[in-house]
Amino acid sequence: MHAARLRSRAAAATAATAALTAVALTAAPLTGVTAAHAATVPHTKAVPASAGHTLVRAVGSPLSIAQCQAQFKLNCYDPIQYRKAYNLEPLYKAGITGKGRTIVIVDSFGSPTIQHDLDVYSKQFGIPSTKVDVVKWGDVPAFDPKNSDMTGWAGETTLDVEMAHAVAPDAKIVLVETAVAETEGTTGLPEMMDAEKAMIDRGVGDVISQSFGATENTFPGFDKGDFSSIQNLRYAFKDAAKKHVTVLASSGDGGATDNTADGKGYYKERVNSWPSSDPLVTSIGGTQLHLDDKGNRVKPDSVYNDHGAGGGGQSHVFGRPSFQNAVKGVVGSRRGTPDISMAAAVDGGAWIYSSYDPTATGWDITGGTSEACPLFSGIVALADQAAGHRVGNINEALYTLYKQSAHGKNTGIVDVNDGTNNSYQGVDGYTAVNGYDMATGVGTVDAARFVPALARASRRG
Repeated sequence: MHAARLRSRAAAATAATAALTAVALTAAPLTGVTAAHAATVPHTKAVPASAGHTLVRAVGSPLSIAQCQAQFKLNCYDPIQYRKAYNLEPLYKAGITGKGRTIVIVDSFGSPTIQHDLDVYSKQFGIPSTKVDVVKWGDVPAFDPKNSDMTGWAGETTLDVEMAHAVAPDAKIVLVETAVAETEGTTGLPEMMDAEKAMIDRGVGDVISQSFGATENTFPGFDKGDFSSIQNLRYAFKDAAKKHVTVLASSGDGGATDNTADGKGYYKERVNSWPSSDPLVTSIGGTQLHLDDKGNRVKPDSVYNDHGAGGGGQSHVFGRPSFQNAVKGVVGSRRGTPDISMAAAVDGGAWIYSSYDPTATGWDITGGTSEACPLFSGIVALADQAAGHRVGNINEALYTLYKQSAHGKNTGIVDVNDGTNNSYQGVDGYTAVNGYDMATGVGTVDAARFVPALARASRRG
């Protein structure tokens, strides 16, 4: 979210890749620009709040971890390694694959090659592909590979779809493409919320994945204490709660701060983003995995804090919801984010495949909380199947499981207590500690235990 999509070709020399990494660390967040221009292209408008950092583009097949370390000084992971890391195989062997469940993914503009790209991705890793049902909401313009907004969102779309499929391979995916690019403030959000409400009312989808967000401070009226511009956009989430549809959102990639309204920089204070901050939404933060070639952890997860940092902190709009009463000593009187976290670090990024840009077809190493959110949407789809019904708004169940885990019960919640989400914009963030924190929420998951526990704890929808 609010993050650069910086690309290089794997054919480039190692020195060029090192330079790319340096640019990624220092450049202001831009969307849809090449690495060569990242340091010089000025902001001319609010940056799209799509998520994800793409730092490496490779030609041909994905590389091994060792090759990525040697060439790019990054770790890189594939879906088979993720499946091992999150202990998904026992669920698959038991037939829990997301079958019969539907994940709705919402992105501006979408990608014209998403079905082909998912097919290539799936074949590469020996995963059965699935049909992506595309719903165009509004007068979606024809895709222009020279339009940086469109290519940025196409990359976002690719990441969302392939990560959701990696976790829940038999879940149906509905991609909703909206006609207006979502940026800071309200721009683009009414179209997205209208689309989501329509899907909910039509009975389409069990879980909605939102890898976008706008800084609360950029909404009209915020500086005067008038939060109606956000409150008036919550209708889709209220509808989802009534229909027992789970709604997720990425917590952001700016650590404890986020983009300014003009897109020219970051707030120099702790801020939060919506819809992640909404109590009707489950906020998904980011971690860094440390894996070997087989997907085994070589050490416990850390907070995502490279080429960006996992969003988290107190909402300025929403007070503490009742489901967070157990962690009121941390969040205080405000809604705290994130709720739970999944892989998001670029050093340990995911391989994805795309061909929407004919000049740069190939494999990317990508991270950001835009990766974490669709990964967790797959977890929810598995829980829906295991429960035999929609698990709905999972926040109350999630914090109930957290309290149980704190008392020694193995609910599949895995604590993350290493690292911080201090941002490289100089704003102090939050430190991961034992138990809940505003760096990773309650932690991450051991899916083989978490999925059935969530299925049991969630009310029938």
